[in-house]
Amino acid sequence: MFEVSNNQLVAQFNFNDFSQAFAFVARVSLLAEQHNHHPKLVWEYNRVAISLCTHDAGNTITEKDYKLAEAIEKL
Repeated sequence: MFEVSNNQLVAQFNFNDFSQAFAFVARVSLLAEQHNHHPKLVWEYNRVAISLCTHDAGNTITEKDYKLAEAIEKL
């Protein structure tokens, strides 16, 4: 699901409605806390776009990004 674009891992997730998207954002937030790595989330009604990169590594993709992306994909 995640693809590399502009030194980031990016993905868009589509849901049936607002409530499903909200539940997904909540689960991603908990994962981010567990991984101590926080993505950029853009949530609009039933769509959630996620961007991952490591700011303190020069805004590039690191192992932390791949690990969090893998965990998010398992949701």
